[in-house]
Amino acid sequence: MSTENEGNAVPPAPSAPPVPMASPTASPQGPAPAGNAPTAPLPPVPQEAPAAPTASAAPEHGPAPDGSWPPPPPVTPAYGDGGAGGPGTGWGASYQQPAPKPRSGRGGLVAAVLVAALVAGGLGGGLGYTLAKDQDDRGSTTVSASDSATQVKRAPGTIANVAAKALPSTVTIEAESDNGEGGTGTGFVFDTQGHIVTNNHVVADAVDGGKLSATFPNGKKYDAEVVGHAQGYDVAVIKLKNAPSDLKPLALGDSDKVAVGDETIAIGAPFGLSNTVTTGIISAKNRPVASSDGSSASKASYMSALQTDASINPGNSGGPLLDASGAVIGINSAIQSSGSGGFGTGQSGSIGLGFAIPINQAKYVAQQLIKTGKPVYAKIGASVSLEDSTDGAQITDQGTGGSAAVEAGGPADRAGLKPGDVITKLDDHVIDSGPTLIGEIWTHKPGDKVTITYKRGGQEHTVELTLGSREGDN
Repeated sequence: MSTENEGNAVPPAPSAPPVPMASPTASPQGPAPAGNAPTAPLPPVPQEAPAAPTASAAPEHGPAPDGSWPPPPPVTPAYGDGGAGGPGTGWGASYQQPAPKPRSGRGGLVAAVLVAALVAGGLGGGLGYTLAKDQDDRGSTTVSASDSATQVKRAPGTIANVAAKALPSTVTIEAESDNGEGGTGTGFVFDTQGHIVTNNHVVADAVDGGKLSATFPNGKKYDAEVVGHAQGYDVAVIKLKNAPSDLKPLALGDSDKVAVGDETIAIGAPFGLSNTVTTGIISAKNRPVASSDGSSASKASYMSALQTDASINPGNSGGPLLDASGAVIGINSAIQSSGSGGFGTGQSGSIGLGFAIPINQAKYVAQQLIKTGKPVYAKIGASVSLEDSTDGAQITDQGTGGSAAVEAGGPADRAGLKPGDVITKLDDHVIDSGPTLIGEIWTHKPGDKVTITYKRGGQEHTVELTLGSREGDN
């Protein structure tokens, strides 16, 4: 399966997410560094606002990769049109290269909304007074809900309780390159030292001299820097500058113990709407996914993903996927979507097929990035075909750039694997294609022993090998 990463263009305003209602269980983060005062939240827009006679309308705005790395983007299946609304049957439509960040594109719209809100407020007040005066002699009896009916919905283990505890430890990330292009994504607090875990494609624009910031739900905004990023895994770690001392890392669960049907809770900033909470279930496990940003120059990321039907949209990238107890079981990374999303932006939205990097894998990658700044990949030392297949991962006749398909002295070579062999299983996991094999290999660590089942000349063979390692993305 092939998808596109999901991301979202940087919204021009506000510069910080709206500050939500204070929760009794949510503990605020520490003070923000000077010069980063949050933008005041927009007032709520009334549902029915009579048009003001004198109000003016708002202006319109206008071939064969190594089984470890670096595999080029899969030739097939195609990644589609990048969610631009054009022809094609693209997978996902999440993260795409956004246009240069506008500086005042929403100014007119915001102003018009504020005027409408004020006018509607005045009309509502006048009408309310008139009705109250006319019906002063009439009586009405209402029934108030008891406190217990409200509190039971926020009991431990409920979605409201989990969200209240997790939201203060999630951030909205804004990444901007030196030429002004960038995007918005999500991340979560990994440790008390100020490390934030997110997706590689969320911070990619800020890697070489760009700008990076993280904003908490309480409006506190911090500058940040990239500690390390792993393009193949689509995992990155950033660190807050002048991080507060009261950071509360999210608890990490065990993604190996997740079962199909388990409840899930996703937190992110879909289409720039920070601190959004959605729910669903685990729809499938070990889903082979190859994702990219849709551009012809991009390299694919591979994962054996957790699939969820929790609503995940552009901007949710890098956010936590939680279980019912509030523990992180995955990092939301990609979506599959059909055509244009109809949002007026050309970006596709959720159709209930979201994919998350299992937290057991992401935790290992993040710890390596914090320790050395570089990712470490497990490998078998053989190049496999990335073409569409349902029969297995075939070792090619030649490797990338004319190199040998089977690395001399590597794990596959020592195990006796040869070009033309078709790998059909890795341990108990069925392998139907090259991307599936890569995703499964990368769920392991270098040095792990795995059992490979393969076919040669119509005969099935089984062999055990020890995975090798490769450091860095290049």
